[in-house]
Amino acid sequence: MNAGASSQESGERFWLVREYLPEAAAFDDTRAVPVGRLAALLGGARQETVPVPHDCTDGFAAAYWRRPHAYLDPHVRAGISLLAQTGEDVIAPGLARLADDLASGRWHARHAGLLALDTVDVGYRLLVADL
Repeated sequence: MNAGASSQESGERFWLVREYLPEAAAFDDTRAVPVGRLAALLGGARQETVPVPHDCTDGFAAAYWRRPHAYLDPHVRAGISLLAQTGEDVIAPGLARLADDLASGRWHARHAGLLALDTVDVGYRLLVADL
């Protein structure tokens, strides 16, 4: 069974929702079941970290963590439930800030450390249970 916990980087939310789209995170939080509760419901399932590679092509929310320009593409966003279900009107201001930060180089300066990584832990967990 696969479950996604709240996105995290070193105990913090994924940069996209933390810095640009906190409204999307708040919406998602209303629907999320804490991974610890899911593990308990499965009789004490083991949690394994699922690192996300920099070139991930699956298209889920954090798949483009090192390719921030992808989040500006409406086709990419349409495939990310967190963004598609929150709605364009809600996320548009944050995406405009992201576009500005990419154009000015602020995003790259702020996240230079990410650009050197091959994988990152953004909070996704695999639950393994004997049922």
